[in-house]
Amino acid sequence: MIREVSFAALFVACIAVPAMADSPTAATDTEMKSLFNGTDLEGWSGDPRLWSVRDGVIHGETTEENKANRNTFLIWQDGNTADFELELSFRCNATNNSGIQYRSEHNTSPKAPNKWSLKGYQHEVRNEVDFPNISGFIYGEGLNRGRICLVGEKAVQKGDKKEVLETLITPAEFKELFRLDDWNDVRIVAKGRHIQHYLNGRLILDFTDSEELALLDGVLGLQLHAGKPMWAEFKNIRFRSL
Repeated sequence: MIREVSFAALFVACIAVPAMADSPTAATDTEMKSLFNGTDLEGWSGDPRLWSVRDGVIHGETTEENKANRNTFLIWQDGNTADFELELSFRCNATNNSGIQYRSEHNTSPKAPNKWSLKGYQHEVRNEVDFPNISGFIYGEGLNRGRICLVGEKAVQKGDKKEVLETLITPAEFKELFRLDDWNDVRIVAKGRHIQHYLNGRLILDFTDSEELALLDGVLGLQLHAGKPMWAEFKNIRFRSL
């Protein structure tokens, strides 16, 4: 009797495994998911004075009448950025800078500078080609770490010191790669403490953070910077968990 029960249980287990592997959910998890429907800001939260959809792209803009006194973000509401891959295209003007925030904390305290305040890793967005004020470096928004890793660096953070292991792109090569006053394509890949930034198909930054300082999860957001009036636009936003 005991042997018959064991064989039956083994038979059920064997036929159950292929069914799970072939399920639609398992297949979908490996595909890139679009985070923007091209029509409205469904699934995102931000200051309605500053964020809108124009001509099928996300448009963020500050003016003299509608200022951002502190940095403010359009925050994705439908997921987090632990181990992930993100692709999008951006363009902006040269009067100010923007950013792509990931693995970030949403500050919802009453003392927050606004309702859409984030702190965490930021992929810098700029319309410049002169080092070091260019798109792609990692900035520690609200982390008191400044520019954590610069474009061109393959680096490892060890405690309070960063060791640069290799140069990935030179200033001259970046000028050839970046599309000034036009759309640029970004790819961010993060696995554990290891982060990579790609620009227009080329690896421009490779960084491994220290165990003590590394951020391993958090929300995704798009930035409008305080200060001078500016605009930034984003499209083709695609995401998948790894």
